[in-house]
Amino acid sequence: MSTIPSITLNNGQAIPQLGFGVWQVADDEATTAVETAIKAGYRSIDTAAIYENETGTGKAIAAAGVPREELYVTTKLWNSGTADWSGQQGRDAVLRAFDDSLGKLGLEYVDLYLIHWPRPMHGTFGNVWKAFEELAADGRAKSVGVSNFGQVQLDALREQSGLVPVLNQVELHPHFPQTELRAYHAEHGIATEAWSPLGQGKDLLTEPALVKIAEKHGRTVAQVVLRWHLQSGIIAIPKSVTPSRIVENLDVTGFELDTDDLTAIAALETGKRLGPDPQGFDWN
Repeated sequence: MSTIPSITLNNGQAIPQLGFGVWQVADDEATTAVETAIKAGYRSIDTAAIYENETGTGKAIAAAGVPREELYVTTKLWNSGTADWSGQQGRDAVLRAFDDSLGKLGLEYVDLYLIHWPRPMHGTFGNVWKAFEELAADGRAKSVGVSNFGQVQLDALREQSGLVPVLNQVELHPHFPQTELRAYHAEHGIATEAWSPLGQGKDLLTEPALVKIAEKHGRTVAQVVLRWHLQSGIIAIPKSVTPSRIVENLDVTGFELDTDDLTAIAALETGKRLGPDPQGFDWN
């Protein structure tokens, strides 16, 4: 069984600090991958409506033989889940999208439901949040949060609502550590969750400094990066469809990065995103 620590969210719910993501995994592949992940010891699974693999993910959850209360399941509202992100029509569209996701997953509730993108150019994410408040109140979403939000959007939600998002899921890795946003999150009781925590397996995993640290600890570079996330208080959701890597990514609790390691990793910041800038992203 995994010894991955958990983080307590601002509503008292706990989320495993290391989860399993299924972005860019086909629906049928997701079933096999999630089954492998749960068998390996993962207890947090992250999917989204736009991934088009909620059905396969749900099949794996149903077949896992693990009590539902021991699993932490996250999914996300896609941009097309609302007609105009405002008014009664928008509210009803959000609830329909949630029902659709819940049906595909085959679950009675999800542990976390996220607004996938803020689309700030529309200025109506606050209306969507009102529907999320309803979902949190009736318990079908045990927690609600956001993804890809910046400080301006988070400030707006805090001004409009008494319900603070439990977390913000954003692109985050040593090349793009989101230091300022993480400090804001800490100040306001919002947990930080990283998508693409391994930098999508690109240049990050061949960084000489990380290779050196990995050799020092007898670990892989991926394990070093995930250990950095854990020691930094970040929730990470690495994705893989390779069974050996799924297991490997979970094996990150048997060593500790020291001050020299952390200093070397801090020096890797480039400020460059791999994904789109949320402030201009408006794809339906």
